[in-house]
Amino acid sequence: MTDLLITGGTLINEGKRSHDDLLIRNGRIESIAPSISANPQCKVIDANGKLILPGLIDDQVHFREPGLTHKACIHTESMAAVAGGVTTYFEMPNVSPPTLNMARIEEKCAIANRDSFANYAFFLGASNENLEDVKSAETSKIAGIKVFMGSSTGNMLVDEEKVLEGIFRNAPTIIATHCEDTPTIINNEEIARKKFGENVPFSEHGNIRSREACFKSSSMAVELAKRENAKLHVLHITTEEELKLFTAGNDRITAEACVHHLWFEELSYSTLGSLIKCNPAIKKASDRDAIRKAVSDGRISILATDHAPHTWDEKQGSYFSAPSGLPLIQHTLLLMLEMCEQECFTIETVVERACHAPARLFQVEERGYLREGYWADIVLVDPTQNTSVKNTELFSKCQWSPFPHMTFTNSIDTTIVSGEIAYQQGKVFPNCRGKRIEFSKLRR
Repeated sequence: MTDLLITGGTLINEGKRSHDDLLIRNGRIESIAPSISANPQCKVIDANGKLILPGLIDDQVHFREPGLTHKACIHTESMAAVAGGVTTYFEMPNVSPPTLNMARIEEKCAIANRDSFANYAFFLGASNENLEDVKSAETSKIAGIKVFMGSSTGNMLVDEEKVLEGIFRNAPTIIATHCEDTPTIINNEEIARKKFGENVPFSEHGNIRSREACFKSSSMAVELAKRENAKLHVLHITTEEELKLFTAGNDRITAEACVHHLWFEELSYSTLGSLIKCNPAIKKASDRDAIRKAVSDGRISILATDHAPHTWDEKQGSYFSAPSGLPLIQHTLLLMLEMCEQECFTIETVVERACHAPARLFQVEERGYLREGYWADIVLVDPTQNTSVKNTELFSKCQWSPFPHMTFTNSIDTTIVSGEIAYQQGKVFPNCRGKRIEFSKLRR
């Protein structure tokens, strides 16, 4: 593995900015110092004028493999990840067949070992039938336990109260939940059908997958976690009301925001329609603004994507036939930086929520920070170059973006994964492969 020396940039790490060089050797950061001399065999990356950040850890993606590879696959979506500055991803279990036991975890790891440009880990899914698999999960080999406490895609809804109690009581590691109350959603769908027939406008999505449905389920999850002393992470918060369930600094019960819920609001349906249909739904501007504030003050611990591609043709259906989910990972960091330009929060906050906090919360070994001895997962951002979204330059298999014709203020210059250049100035390096993430063995 070739030594890399990054010189002349501005490091943003652990709440501070510094002008240091970084020497990478054997995949790890060997030294960080104001000035490092290169040896003759060292490849030098001139980062003058650029920002140097830890690579993002996206703890919530759907790469659709196995079984749904007409939409996406680990190869294509990990290319999009490194093009977007994401060096590590945790992939969700609602594939086909679903990831409900450790054998399925190992099958997905074998695919990623062969095909993934970014580092990888996978969630073990919970269902109404696999409590014993949850209890016996090998905690050092999974990102966590994923529980769908509300209807979503696939058949993984956990809606039996005794099973939920058993999961929260016995899960050997962190539980990540999708929280929406299914009976509330079903009732809202019937109300919408009576009013609109089958031609429900997409602007009704936030009313159908309502704030009441979200809060009822999120509050149940938090109550269960407190009662059973479980470590809980509530994914993709979408309402102002839910924020009162969380406290900054509480590392046992935490919450996450996804970039599309921080960017879009209900008026966006008028122009984007099905392209921003997702579960849970994008809601009011007041919700978006409240979540942005919670990112700043720490009630939201983690920023992620919920990257969930569908084909363009699938997305052209009517309200009830168009699937929920959108591709985001190639532009997630650029979108966060755009919100920094709008003074929603600082770049230091982005690094904390998208790099440091996922590493801490999920107890990732030696990643998520720019530290000597840690794996070299690094992204260089060029704040002097814009990025225009063009379908011809997308790496996701679906070949469309929810940001048509948008121009971001910054660009991703270089992404380094486990010490190897994975992406640089528009090009993915075909021989780069990420590594399987290692987690602490003591995680409960």
